[in-house]
Amino acid sequence: MEIKIKLNDEKYRYDVYQMFNIFFTFQDISFVKEGEDFCVSINGDYMELLKDQEILFEGNIKDGKKEEIKKSIFTALSNLTGEKYPWGTMIGIRPSKRALKLINEGVSEAEIVKHYSDEFLVEKEKAELCIEVAKYEEKFVNKDSKTVSIYVGMPFCPTRCLYCSFASNPIGGCKKQVDPYLEALSKEIEAIKEYVDRKELIIETVYFGGGTPTAVDDDQFEDIMKKVYESFVLDKNIKEFTVECGRPDSITAKKLQSMKKYSVDRISINPQSMNDSTLKEIGRNHTVADVIDKFNLARSLGFDNINMDIIVGLPNEGLKEVENTYRRILELEPDSLTVHGMSIKRSSRLHENLVLKQTIHIPRQEELNKMYKETKRLAEDLDMHPYYMYRQKNMVGNMENVGYSKADKECIYNIQMIEDSQTIIALGADAVSKVVFLDENRIERFGNVKDVKEYINRIDEMIEGKIALFNTLY
Repeated sequence: MEIKIKLNDEKYRYDVYQMFNIFFTFQDISFVKEGEDFCVSINGDYMELLKDQEILFEGNIKDGKKEEIKKSIFTALSNLTGEKYPWGTMIGIRPSKRALKLINEGVSEAEIVKHYSDEFLVEKEKAELCIEVAKYEEKFVNKDSKTVSIYVGMPFCPTRCLYCSFASNPIGGCKKQVDPYLEALSKEIEAIKEYVDRKELIIETVYFGGGTPTAVDDDQFEDIMKKVYESFVLDKNIKEFTVECGRPDSITAKKLQSMKKYSVDRISINPQSMNDSTLKEIGRNHTVADVIDKFNLARSLGFDNINMDIIVGLPNEGLKEVENTYRRILELEPDSLTVHGMSIKRSSRLHENLVLKQTIHIPRQEELNKMYKETKRLAEDLDMHPYYMYRQKNMVGNMENVGYSKADKECIYNIQMIEDSQTIIALGADAVSKVVFLDENRIERFGNVKDVKEYINRIDEMIEGKIALFNTLY
């Protein structure tokens, strides 16, 4: 379905588009000269919004102030559709940043909640979430340019999930690429180790993600873990070493023992859902029983900081399925919980099935809001607090991703990534390094190529380009 908008002033095109995109996220939105569904007319301090010639809004907008235009359109579309989006007109990916700024200026929490409501129509619960996250993030935000984190990426997975748009290649068809990839990655690790040591940089955290790091076989995993440990962990006095095990069907006792051997202190076992029908629907070759077995195995081996990821808004899941996920995870008692809203990327098979083929159901906003409340209740029942948050484009329900944790189980790497306050040295295919110039409030990025073969063939180029960027700071 296409939504056609006639707009008389192009300078407001982006703002108008963003408001319509909240309510019609998975429909094509275009601006036309005639034959429109909606007409937006802005003249000085007066605006009129029509649908099929019926007035949805008319009135003053404070001299064309963009936020007033957005609020007027948002309110009119909410009344039209009956959908209540709790983030209002706020579209930034880091909504807690504003709360942190206001806290540092001495503004009271009540005034901050009022600010979010007055400026963006954000509901009280979401404004309070921003405040709580900001207060936790403030304890960890980096202030030293020579303190960095290391990210290592593994671009292979057991299978490709329906919603995935990342550089994750089903390992069954890529086995011949694994050893050459690990050789190239090892070369990049060696070069960056030498650079970090020479520049006397301080490594705060190491995060091994993907893809799925544990998708490779036990011996390959042991070898790369040893390389990462000796390069970035041994004698570095780091605060945190995370491995995102991810898929239970890739986790073995030997891999968990390798992680213990090489001082991994935080792991993530990610079911996404605790409903077998959903796991099958999204292309994950494991069951709920597998999740429970691997979680208990990790506990028996002494892992006391285990995160679990879940996704709200998965295909054909409603409140009943989320309530079941809630019960099953509560029984396991993980140490942290990351709640993701379903983000539907154009390069995913989910986008094709939802938008083009229309073979998948997603919940309406009212039910989605209740599903999020269940995840908040789960975190509270697990005695967890929210410690980081971010938002993405094309999220079902225009919602948020929240990291919850028990006391002292926060993922420091996640906070530094979201706050853009620390240089991240990222290694591997499709890994994006981020250089933070704290004194200039400026960020530069260097992205490794996404394709595994290209990464292998161009590894020297990747190393040289990355180091050249780092040299502009160090």
